Amino acid sequence: MKSKPFQFMDLPRRLPRELPATLRVLGWQEIYGGFSAPEAADQAGRCLDCGNPYCEWKCPVHNYIPNWLALVREGRLFEAAELAHETNPLPEICGRVCPQDRLCEGDCTINTGFEAVTIGAVEKYIVDEAFRQGWRPDLSAVRASGKRVAVIGAGPAGLACADRLARAGIEAHVFDRYPEIGGLLSFGIPAFKLEKPVITTRRGVLEAMGVRFHLGVEVDGVLGAELLRDFDAVFLGTGAYTAVDGRLPGQDLSGVLPALPFLVGNARRQLGHVHRDDPTVDLAGKRVLVLGGGDTAMDCVRSSLRLGAAEVTCAYRRGESDMPGSRREVKNAREEGVEFLFNRQPLAIEGAVRANGVRLVETRAAGGRNTVAEIVPGSEEVVAADVVILAFGFRASPAAWWNEHGIGLDDNGRVRTAGIGGATSNAKVFAGGDNVRGADLVVTAVHDGREAGLAIARQLL
Repeated sequence: MKSKPFQFMDLPRRLPRELPATLRVLGWQEIYGGFSAPEAADQAGRCLDCGNPYCEWKCPVHNYIPNWLALVREGRLFEAAELAHETNPLPEICGRVCPQDRLCEGDCTINTGFEAVTIGAVEKYIVDEAFRQGWRPDLSAVRASGKRVAVIGAGPAGLACADRLARAGIEAHVFDRYPEIGGLLSFGIPAFKLEKPVITTRRGVLEAMGVRFHLGVEVDGVLGAELLRDFDAVFLGTGAYTAVDGRLPGQDLSGVLPALPFLVGNARRQLGHVHRDDPTVDLAGKRVLVLGGGDTAMDCVRSSLRLGAAEVTCAYRRGESDMPGSRREVKNAREEGVEFLFNRQPLAIEGAVRANGVRLVETRAAGGRNTVAEIVPGSEEVVAADVVILAFGFRASPAAWWNEHGIGLDDNGRVRTAGIGGATSNAKVFAGGDNVRGADLVVTAVHDGREAGLAIARQLL
């Protein structure tokens, strides 16, 4: 029982220390610090324990949020870490990159009037501190089943699946084309949101659980056939890497960059894995214009500032309230100096050989994100830019060999699955994450990987 059941009335919401914008744009470290044990306990104690936890239901993996908040308040850190992992194989990552403002914290009962419990920051504290103190998942009671599963893709869906397989005594072999685990956790999300040692720690945890990684491996048709033949099941967690084509005149000009190669190339340089296909990017003193309004666009604008851009602008075709990304990321970008042009539809990229601007037209609201924005006649303008980054979103990237093995796709190239476990039209193959949903959140990929791992275990054991 709580000693102060209405602590939220006396104790205001507090986030961990945040680097000032003038300092954080000078480097790539995470901009938020961590709670101390007393700070975490105080903030966890603000939970009303309302009996019908809207936060838990809004969370895509349905974390036992009030329960582990209570354990933190009581100082039972290792138990909180164990409970956090019951529902989420990657809690320290979700605590950093989930849009809590749109999920758990957005539905917190005390969010109206008293401000939500700082759920994400406490979740991050639980796992970071538990790992620091030596806690690791206890698999001492797990017995090897002799079954083996190939997991294609070491992103959040693949890692979550491998975690659940290992807990069931199934040997998980994870294959990925990148030289590090994480997929876009490592090579897409910038370090100021997710420092890469966090993923290195998680790799060590998974390897200690028995997960085996095969990195720098492209799973083509030959290897795919071998995996289907040699393993008891296969999980596809390959993500969504195909950029949505805006079909803008001038998008092939020099100085126009797709968002993902820009972010991946920058991450590889920081990790010491420079690739010959990475674009050469020199933003020092340049005017950068990013087209798009999601989290990828926010990653691009904030990365551009850290790469020395003189001016960074984000143009989005709808209003600020319609942006699909995290409100926190928009706030952070604005604090760091990004200018926003809302209700601006790009018509063409201007320039002869190299881009020198984007022709935009003003739009007006026409009923939300699911309706076509109306163009305001006579409102065209050209916004000057030396570099234009296209961040219109991503589609699934199906491999050619899937069709050869009866893995059905929908009209958008996404894997068709049946039920919550991700079963496909091939009885040995399961799938989850962005290659099933289209581009979505890290936490929804974690959910799909978790459920697929459990479904595979039910089928094999």
